[in-house]
Amino acid sequence: MHTYDYISDEVLIERFKEGDEHAFDLLVRRYEQKVYQLAYRLTNNPDDAADVAAETFLRMYNSLKRFRGDAQLSTWLYRVVSNVFFDFRKRESRHQHIPLEIQTEDSEEPMELPVEDESVDIMGHALQQEQRRVLMEVIQQLPEYQRVMVVLFHIEERSYEEIAQILGLPLGTIKSRLNRARTALRQLLEPYRELFGVETSPTVGKPQEASDAL
Repeated sequence: MHTYDYISDEVLIERFKEGDEHAFDLLVRRYEQKVYQLAYRLTNNPDDAADVAAETFLRMYNSLKRFRGDAQLSTWLYRVVSNVFFDFRKRESRHQHIPLEIQTEDSEEPMELPVEDESVDIMGHALQQEQRRVLMEVIQQLPEYQRVMVVLFHIEERSYEEIAQILGLPLGTIKSRLNRARTALRQLLEPYRELFGVETSPTVGKPQEASDAL
């Protein structure tokens, strides 16, 4: 463990505001893996993820001196990554049509994601790898906001409240939009029901288990 691991984000931010460039480098080292990981889960492409991560830290450098500490730095960084991703997709959309929303009914009832039957583990690791691959590919088909919400909640395991902070939306909006995202994801996974060993029932699996499969 390095010495800087014991220095809080707040202290490093204050040092950076006072002109200590090394403090910024330490913050980058602390968060570069998490930032890249989120970027990769949103883009599913290593080159695109690297571009999103690089732009995120550039925006961080340009904005950090105005950071007031209203949220944790990690939450603020997730917001920056999300905004960079949205901008990235907007640039892509100039060359192809990307639907903004999948129309489904709003519902406050939780929609659970299809996952593998825990009682069947015949194919072991290979099967799990294929399930992860399919889930990641299917998530890429979701509209941007739905994709971000699914990744933040089911993979990054952020709370409703933190996602509301990240996206700057009311808590009720987050819950209803996440439910729509789950419904859309279940529809996209319908052709792969056999792969996940899902029964033909209205509610299958557990959201947390689906995130573990990714």
